[in-house]
Amino acid sequence: MADDDRRGEARPDPDALLALADKDRRGKLTVFLGAAPGVGKTYAMLSRARRLRADGVDLVIGLVETHGRSETAALLDGLELLPRRRVAHRGRMLEEFDLDAALARRPRIVIVDELAHSNPQDSRHPKRYQDIEELIAAGIDVWTALNIQHLESLADLVAQITGVTVRERVPDIVLKRADDVLLVDLSPSELIERLKEGKVYLPESASRAVDRFFRLGNLTALRELALRRTADRVDDQMVDYLKQNAIDGPWATGERLLVCVGSDPLSEKVVRVASRLASGLNAPLLVVSIERADREVETPERLQRIETLFRLAEQLGAETRRIIGNDFVSEILKLARREHVTQIIIGARKPRPWWRFAARSLPDALAREASGLGIYIVTPDSPSPERADRRFEVPAAAALRHSAVTAMGFVALTALIGKAIDAFVQLPNISLLFLLAVLGASVVGGYAAAFLAAILSALAYNFFFIDPRHTFTIAAPHEVFALFVFLAVAIIAGGLASRIREQAKVARIRATALQSLYDFSRKLAGTEKGDDAIWLAVSQLQASLRRKIVLLVPRKGDLDTVAAWPPDTELDVTDMTAARWTHDRREAAGHGTGTLPNSRFEFRPLLGPHGIVGVCGIEHAGDRLDLNAERALTAILDQTAIALDRARLAEETVEQAARLEGERYREALLSSISHDLRTPLATITGAVTGLRQLGERMTAAERDDLLQSIEEESGRMSRFVANLLDMTRIEAGTLKPKQDWVDVADVVQSAVERTRKYAPGRLIETGIAADLPLIRGDSVLIGQVLFNLLDNAAKYGGDEAINVYARRDGKDVLISVTDLGRGIPPEDLDRIFEKFYRRGKPDGRAPGTGLGLSIARGFVEAMGGRIHAESPAVKKRGTRIVMRFPGSDDARGDLS
Repeated sequence: MADDDRRGEARPDPDALLALADKDRRGKLTVFLGAAPGVGKTYAMLSRARRLRADGVDLVIGLVETHGRSETAALLDGLELLPRRRVAHRGRMLEEFDLDAALARRPRIVIVDELAHSNPQDSRHPKRYQDIEELIAAGIDVWTALNIQHLESLADLVAQITGVTVRERVPDIVLKRADDVLLVDLSPSELIERLKEGKVYLPESASRAVDRFFRLGNLTALRELALRRTADRVDDQMVDYLKQNAIDGPWATGERLLVCVGSDPLSEKVVRVASRLASGLNAPLLVVSIERADREVETPERLQRIETLFRLAEQLGAETRRIIGNDFVSEILKLARREHVTQIIIGARKPRPWWRFAARSLPDALAREASGLGIYIVTPDSPSPERADRRFEVPAAAALRHSAVTAMGFVALTALIGKAIDAFVQLPNISLLFLLAVLGASVVGGYAAAFLAAILSALAYNFFFIDPRHTFTIAAPHEVFALFVFLAVAIIAGGLASRIREQAKVARIRATALQSLYDFSRKLAGTEKGDDAIWLAVSQLQASLRRKIVLLVPRKGDLDTVAAWPPDTELDVTDMTAARWTHDRREAAGHGTGTLPNSRFEFRPLLGPHGIVGVCGIEHAGDRLDLNAERALTAILDQTAIALDRARLAEETVEQAARLEGERYREALLSSISHDLRTPLATITGAVTGLRQLGERMTAAERDDLLQSIEEESGRMSRFVANLLDMTRIEAGTLKPKQDWVDVADVVQSAVERTRKYAPGRLIETGIAADLPLIRGDSVLIGQVLFNLLDNAAKYGGDEAINVYARRDGKDVLISVTDLGRGIPPEDLDRIFEKFYRRGKPDGRAPGTGLGLSIARGFVEAMGGRIHAESPAVKKRGTRIVMRFPGSDDARGDLS
């Protein structure tokens, strides 16, 4: 029962399920693996293809190399062959695999032989395995063939076994990610016999192959490597199955390897050995390089070697990481504990006898400090290789001359000053002057100058100031002791001063970079538009890297160059193809990468929190970026991506708000139309129906009453449509009011008379000042505004009188309409001028469309006036709408 409970509680591994889901979206890779050429990989692949083709499977031959073997060529009969791409290479025409034709044909399975093949120079990818990765990403299954000696991690081992250096290599990660690995095996003796019979190579090449590569020992060793690697792959598949199905079984051992590398040649061997060890243990691999925090000791050449080493490690399936610290042992062990490392792999050479007493080596220090961890030491092949990861490089000739001149100059100057002082005053501690010389030399020339200055100072002090003078003989024993103490103090002080100098230099470099990034971040934070952020990023990158920079963003379904420096920088077809690849795959492409390396630019994606927002291109200037430039580039691209993503989100927020506002207006308009058109239409329809059916039986008064209703409701509909048209004119900006002289009194009287026709029962009182000046405006629009205000007052003002006043306020003319209804709350006084805003009557109904006051504000502001609402203090109720227009200087204006 307990076992059943445990099985019921078991859950599949989430990472394994995610990996399985990702594989379901991609094509499947099947690798036919062999120990050497001629074992029958291509023959086995084509035999299986013919069986599937007979079953109706959509299978095509992308490329197969028969190498003149007739039995292999015979298997191609009846299979669909894709046409090859013809490429000119060194005066010859080559037939290569056509990747675009395979993508266009899109079969279920495509066979692409020779996985380790290198493509011609103008191809999209430099290696064929990268073509296959693109096919798999497009959902196409791929079959291919590979010999074990072409694996990257085994290249040095194969060269050691066979004496032949394999140049065509495939990263181990390609084989590790394969869905199926089928071992095609043949015993070494049978393979040699096939070679002698001419079934592997042509007769003239077979004899040379037997003498050099196809030896019994070589083939046996290669066969063992192929069997071991296939067994490891089968074990990986078994573990994946157990994880995906939550089955208790033979799980992986749980080993995790940490590899410490530097820029020395031994590190390449360390990485390859570690990769083979990780493959055998089925363990993850972490490759680490340590950088000193207090000094810049890495030259561009060494940084280039580390970059190359990291690319090799990534090809072998390892994770790479850089850490900064002064205590190498402490940093390595801290990382090992954080990453749950079980074994540390490091390279070491046999130390020189005197070095054993000077300092402990890094492997010895790790072995002493690491408790519970395994230390795996890799030694060089030759007995006296280049020193591993040297702390101090031997100065070049020019640097050594500079240090020597600096040291001699300071010591000579100090000796002259000392002789001048000694001529006047006998000082027992004149040696302190030479300490100043050592310190000065260390500050100017570094550690080498400080060391030379310390030696020269000791000699000069002995020669000029210790009796007997002008000889190197020392008579007094205490002078010997003092001289050695002086020499030790000078060397220590000089070393400390040079180290402080290096630290100050490093701090200055990093502070400059940090200040530059801070200024960029501050400027970037102040930008609201994406284009501003793009130009800011381009200028910052160009100033930091001193290279041509282009930045592209997706627009209308394609990449568009929105910024470049210099501005005349143009991208050719290869550059644009690499940029699109970077955008589509979200990985670097172009120069220095595995995709379209012939491009002049290296393109990197700008990945924001919500996806890719652009692509940045950096021109190749003959050398790779150093570590500081790489860090600055990464930081600038990350910040730019965040800024562009923020700008995009801001634009989407504005658009969304506009859509929501438009939706609100649309709903309000539909509500108004449904109410203000349906009511008059119902009245008109009822009146017309009554007149048609009962017109002869109605009295004249009843018919007049119905006709009056039709006339009133038609006028109501006409005003509603007019309001909509006026609102459309205002929003479209087509409203062009006249600028005539207008008599306010005439306009007020006309609007009041018009209102009394529609509301004959309402009392409207007017008060017009006698000294009103003329105003500039459109009398028709002003009359329409007054009518809308009076109409609103009649709807919401209750049964009491409506007051219309016109008076002078300085040079302005004020026209107000006041009702004594319920009034408007203070918080709604500004809202009443919004479109479709309505406040209901006490019975809960909200008459009107809510456009009258909005139209009034548009008309008044178009004529240069202002309008606002206020609650009068009289009786603590009611609403007053006030319009203000600028008046003329003359009391009645100039009517001429």
